[in-house]
Amino acid sequence: MRGRDLGSTVAEAQALIAKHVKLPVGYRILWSGEFEDLERANARLAVIVPITFLLIMVLLYALFNSLRDSLLSIAGIPFAVAGGILALYFSGQPFSVSAAIGFISLLGVSVMDGILNITYYHELRIRGMAVAEAVFRGAEQRMRPLLMTALSAAVGLFPAAISHGIGSQVQRPLATVVVGGMTIGPLMLLIVAPALRLLFLRGEDRAGQNGDEFARLQGHDEVDDI
Repeated sequence: MRGRDLGSTVAEAQALIAKHVKLPVGYRILWSGEFEDLERANARLAVIVPITFLLIMVLLYALFNSLRDSLLSIAGIPFAVAGGILALYFSGQPFSVSAAIGFISLLGVSVMDGILNITYYHELRIRGMAVAEAVFRGAEQRMRPLLMTALSAAVGLFPAAISHGIGSQVQRPLATVVVGGMTIGPLMLLIVAPALRLLFLRGEDRAGQNGDEFARLQGHDEVDDI
């Protein structure tokens, strides 16, 4: 057990016992204690995480009334999750319940960042900006609050992410995930997400031009009738 995580250690023990130990009829082996608690927590997370993601999508759709804008708001989630995974990998820590809670926290922060960007994009469009200009101006103007939020969370949890004292095995995975996700996620959101928005929103310019052309032709028809 020394220097290893509980899940992989018990999994190895289960494989060895299944291979070399033949139990008499009527006997069975139960793995209890901390491992049993870990299995129960994983089972709860398997239900809680999908429900959390579904609630986020419902709230986003209620906010924007658009599936496209809702999906664009969660575009930063893969980058934040990738940052958390890389942080766990380079720190040599296994995935645990504490790390899973850190990933759930990253979901909320990433969605909040996406909402800020999409909302400001719509404000710029209402002012008459083109799609490309509104996308990149929105990313530029929202860069400071996003980086300030990420920096404050990363700096605040960094001591817990590198701690090795008593109780650190519980708080360290959560802090490591949040620090990694907050370091990489917002940066990639500001670099990659604008390109994704431009790819999916560029049709609005063509729709707006068609609407203006229709209004112009309709005005000419009214003049001819007079």
